[in-house]
Amino acid sequence: MLVAVTGARGTDVTVRTRPRRDEVRARVLEAARGVFAERGFAGASTDLVAAAAGFTKGAVYSNFGSKDDLFLALMTAEGAARVAAVEQALAGTTDLPGALAAVGAQLSRPDPAWQLLYLEFWQRAVRDPAVRTAFTASRRELRSRVAAAVERFLAEHPVQTGWDAGRLTVVILALTHGLALESLPDPGAVPDDVLPRVLADLLDAAP
Repeated sequence: MLVAVTGARGTDVTVRTRPRRDEVRARVLEAARGVFAERGFAGASTDLVAAAAGFTKGAVYSNFGSKDDLFLALMTAEGAARVAAVEQALAGTTDLPGALAAVGAQLSRPDPAWQLLYLEFWQRAVRDPAVRTAFTASRRELRSRVAAAVERFLAEHPVQTGWDAGRLTVVILALTHGLALESLPDPGAVPDDVLPRVLADLLDAAP
């Protein structure tokens, strides 16, 4: 990073300052998102990510231990964005049908590039026990955070659903992924109202 400072004789001098660690991490993550989206997980490399971020490969490894760690960090960021979307959707409604419609609107349009990356890494995690451990921990954290948001809504707006927050979260995420898979090759195959309608029917039929 270049910064202009005033020298001893009153003249401006340009000096190079080292970016903060959090800035480096953010730039590496942003670059990784683009490289992974363009080349897929297998085709991407830490060299390419470093070049896209404007750093050496050492800057990548000083923040992430491996390409797997880098992708898992991206997955965590994606999960945080999904949780924020769910929380925002739930904050804007006070009844269950409205909440389901709002959540469905937020989750029914996944990013196709990210969905492909997720599937690629999912296959890797299923086949490699070492990768699976970290992947499973990340997924459990996501489910826990979404379930907490659902549980807060149900506590603030009591309704008889027949479902607890944990099971309902699993259903929501599973439906989201399934519908996303169906729409990947054929974007028009899944109408926007499918997810909220399925969830509404499911809750209406709950014992």
